[in-house]
Amino acid sequence: MIRWLMAFLAAISSLAGTASAAPRENPEPAKFAEAWRDLSDAVSRGATEQRVVGGTIAFRANGKTLGTSSFGYADLQAGRVATADTLYHWASMTKMVTAVALLQLRDAGKLSLDDPIVKYLPELRAVHDPYGPIDQITLKMLLNHSSGFRSPTFPWGGNKPWHPREPAEWSQVAAMMPYSEIEFEPGTKYGYSNPGMSFLGRVIEIVSGENYQQYVEKHVLWPLDMRKTYFDLTPPYLLPLRSNNYLIENGVRTAQGLDFSTGATVANGGLNGPIDDMLRWADFLLGVNDNGRYDLVLSRQTLEQMWQPVHPTDKWTPQFGESMGQMFFVIDDRPSEEQIPVRYIGHTGSQLGFECFLYIDPISKTAAVAAWNTRPLDSDRVVLRDVRRGFFDRVFPLFRTVP
Repeated sequence: MIRWLMAFLAAISSLAGTASAAPRENPEPAKFAEAWRDLSDAVSRGATEQRVVGGTIAFRANGKTLGTSSFGYADLQAGRVATADTLYHWASMTKMVTAVALLQLRDAGKLSLDDPIVKYLPELRAVHDPYGPIDQITLKMLLNHSSGFRSPTFPWGGNKPWHPREPAEWSQVAAMMPYSEIEFEPGTKYGYSNPGMSFLGRVIEIVSGENYQQYVEKHVLWPLDMRKTYFDLTPPYLLPLRSNNYLIENGVRTAQGLDFSTGATVANGGLNGPIDDMLRWADFLLGVNDNGRYDLVLSRQTLEQMWQPVHPTDKWTPQFGESMGQMFFVIDDRPSEEQIPVRYIGHTGSQLGFECFLYIDPISKTAAVAAWNTRPLDSDRVVLRDVRRGFFDRVFPLFRTVP
């Protein structure tokens, strides 16, 4: 089954590259305005139905923001409305930033993706690996989620209100390695792993000699002028812009508070910031609005290598061909059999009440970003899927010609 899927994936990948080869000139302003109004109205209605407190969506083409819409409240109790300046939690979208930082060190000759993870984290030798020596697990496998490590970050937590959400220190993570095991043969298939990304964050610290947050801020975020993006606790001067977040369980919506620390798991989900900063990140990925520092962060060649599909995900279908590259999801979207697939690159995020995504079309130089602050625990990400489908069906197609 896996071999067949990988062969089909290669064929779809070839088709997607061909189909996307015809970017369209910017559509008539009236056409985009109509599509944006329809999408914004649909998102607002859907959010109301799902009792989402607030959120923001945005679309960018060739480095210019063409549409931004916010709905509801950043903080319902305080009466603060959501705006384009609202600070959202980016959750697992942090992983894109961590991956770029790691590849930056690789390109500087400081590590190899073929290095075994235990070269940097010998504590992982205590993990039970029924498939062979733990030395077979490489940095590359962690990057493309094929290492075999579990999905949950830290499944040993309790339910007391004073319990930390995540382990505060690396030593706490390392102490649990003897209680961990590899769940499938490394390198053979996709299996999303949050701890795998935390391990790579620790590798960044060891190789660079700097704290993870400091390294990423100095070498990735600041060079890209993402000046309101930060990790974990919000600086006091930005607190008036910070969104609260809400969980809905058994019909009850509960505020979770403005701030929380991701501790030792910061590399897989600690990033916060406004929509505008995430659009700057999209510009970097697309190679537009270059401030002269893009190549200092990461070369175009390396970025595009990260977008090559490696393993199909567990959500892969012929219509929605989702695969994992080097920490970027690759979607070959094909809503109908007659349509040649169109490729999107990006990542989603979900933590506490926050959900979000970023997707780019590298050929048409377009990007969509969305974030909201409420998550129904029993919805199976229905809001995320609906908003993403709205962008894929109504907005992105205006900027390309698909045979």
